[in-house]
Amino acid sequence: MSSGFPWVTVIGAIPLAGVVAIMALPKSRELQARGIALVASLVAFAASVGMAIDYKTHGSRFQFTQDYNWIKAFGAHYAVGVDGIALALILMTTVLAPVCVLASWHDADPDPAEVAYAERGDALHARGPRLFFALFLATETLVVGVFGSLDVFFFYVLFEAMLIPMYFLIGSFGGARRSYASVKFLLYSLAGGLLMLVAVIGLYVVSVHQLGHGTFDYRVLTAPGALHMSHGEQIALFLGFFIAFAIKAPLWPFHTWLPDAASEAPTGTAVLLVGVLDKVGTFGFLRYCLPLFPYASRTLAPYVLGLCVMGILYGALLAIGQKDLKRLVAYSSVSHFGFIALGVFAFTTQGGSGATLYMVNHGFSTGALFLVVGFLASRRGSRFVDDFGGVAKVAPWLGAMILLAGLSALSLPGLSTFVSEFLVLVGTFTVHRWFAMLATFGIVLAAVYALWMVQRTIHGPVVPAVEGFKDLSLRESWVIAPVMIAIVGLGIYPKPLLDAITPAVQQTNSVVRSHDPTPSVPEQSRTNPAPAEVAINGGTVFRSAK
Repeated sequence: MSSGFPWVTVIGAIPLAGVVAIMALPKSRELQARGIALVASLVAFAASVGMAIDYKTHGSRFQFTQDYNWIKAFGAHYAVGVDGIALALILMTTVLAPVCVLASWHDADPDPAEVAYAERGDALHARGPRLFFALFLATETLVVGVFGSLDVFFFYVLFEAMLIPMYFLIGSFGGARRSYASVKFLLYSLAGGLLMLVAVIGLYVVSVHQLGHGTFDYRVLTAPGALHMSHGEQIALFLGFFIAFAIKAPLWPFHTWLPDAASEAPTGTAVLLVGVLDKVGTFGFLRYCLPLFPYASRTLAPYVLGLCVMGILYGALLAIGQKDLKRLVAYSSVSHFGFIALGVFAFTTQGGSGATLYMVNHGFSTGALFLVVGFLASRRGSRFVDDFGGVAKVAPWLGAMILLAGLSALSLPGLSTFVSEFLVLVGTFTVHRWFAMLATFGIVLAAVYALWMVQRTIHGPVVPAVEGFKDLSLRESWVIAPVMIAIVGLGIYPKPLLDAITPAVQQTNSVVRSHDPTPSVPEQSRTNPAPAEVAINGGTVFRSAK
């Protein structure tokens, strides 16, 4: 059964076809894998633009749906479709994928010593562009499937399968500590996945008892009045999903795998990991935790908000103390994910819309930071702040990109992150003003670590090792340009994306909270008569008293 053009399946199938084409290449032509990966990712991006154009903002909740029996014995389906939330995240994924491919152009080039060793017949030379870009495109396919899934079991399978190509991308092509970082990433994620599996099974058992048949269909499980779980059942199942998503996000204190994985991953892989894969966690909060377990979400929200604020401040403080630029960006992401989760668990339209937009904007902002750090490291052979200085004087365009990336990290007005951060804080303040006020300190700390990084790298006297730096190459310009265009474009005009996101957020939050709260207004004193009130769109606007 399908409804409309199967955009999600097509977008996911394009990079998968690229994987098949790459693996069919003979060993002597494996460098062609780069071109195939780039073409496949660009075609997938074009298809996602077509989906966005075809998407009807005021149409049905889920569009371009497909639903086919997969494992009939226990009601698992191949069910996919998108709402505004999934649409925005798939668009972000397909924009960043070709950027990551270009950024990784030489990351998997064979080492001459390894090639010679393999040619002598002593070992099989397995590491190379063919394996790297096949894993890369496989990851893109799985991520698109995760965002488009409408079956809980199908989502879980893809959620776990994402770990495999990313594990090999880090473990086979990363830095000196790649083995440690990849194993830590895998173990943390598997632990969360096991908890989620228990919760998925529990959800299925509940559906058998209450519906008379087991199902994983998201639309059936979230239909009004479909399931009537006890409070204890809701909390237990909520925690199974929440912890898995909190590890993936990563939300403090489940974040400790991220700095190691991000710092050891190649540049393009780090962008894919932190800019795209980690959004599956915060997407899961919004898609599954809230609609499936509304009582547990309301009950545990204050504790989650506390974790969010701790993550915002903790991540920012540790970012300030980092000398390794990649670890600085990783810890800043812990802070940003705190803001995203804060907006989700505020249960307001502004907070949820801001959180979803933040997921997209964080992908571009953090992607830009990892890219410019990669540009610096490739020239200097080091990621330490103290090894740079005066870059803007010898490479002005590179310096400008570093400055713009740093300003986006601190949410400068006019750049995309400002819009989303502002919406999150406003949406949170209407219901939890103290959490919002504490989170605001994270903005101040972000200015400290972002400006400190910019000042130490591109300003000041030119250190001897920087004197020979070349400015951005043509490939690097093509890598960074789309990301910067998105940062500026969404900062100036985010309306089209918000128009698609907001209805989906409202429908999601309606399960937890029937309507958005009206901000409270202090009572007027008796000596100052209350102003006349005018109701507009269900709210209240105050005019000055006569």
